Amino acid sequence: MISFLALFNVTGVILKKILIASLLVCSFHAWSADTSPAQPIPKSVAETLAPARNAIKAGNYEKAIDLLMQADQKQSADWHNLMGYSHRKKTSPNLIEAEKYYISALNLDASHRGALEYYGELLLMKKDLAGAEKMLARLDKACMFGCEEFQDLKRSIQQYKTQKP
Repeated sequence: MISFLALFNVTGVILKKILIASLLVCSFHAWSADTSPAQPIPKSVAETLAPARNAIKAGNYEKAIDLLMQADQKQSADWHNLMGYSHRKKTSPNLIEAEKYYISALNLDASHRGALEYYGELLLMKKDLAGAEKMLARLDKACMFGCEEFQDLKRSIQQYKTQKP
């Protein structure tokens, strides 16, 4: 009986030490998680582009272009797509600039659905039906089971064909 109690005592001491060590480790992690980082955490691309997206939703494309220039996310296909869209939709559309940005977006992400749709719409504005249909084919592959961008460009192509003399 004594040896059992001695074993229980030794096991209890070991368990206490493990528990104390665990609590110390946990409290250290809690303390380190509470300290401020040495450098500010950068915003995600989506957060950085949010003000420009809001300006686009409001129809203020000039402001969107200014906000996008300030965001300076030139490594982002979304940034290039939004720049292209804003240049294409502003009061005096700049199709040359818009096309440049759509091509850059697609160079960064060949299956960027927004850029494929909007570039296809730009090509229709330039009366390039074959080019728009190529964008539709690329969208078909990018979407796999269909998507809104594919349906929108398909509808735009159909409207273009019915309006053409």
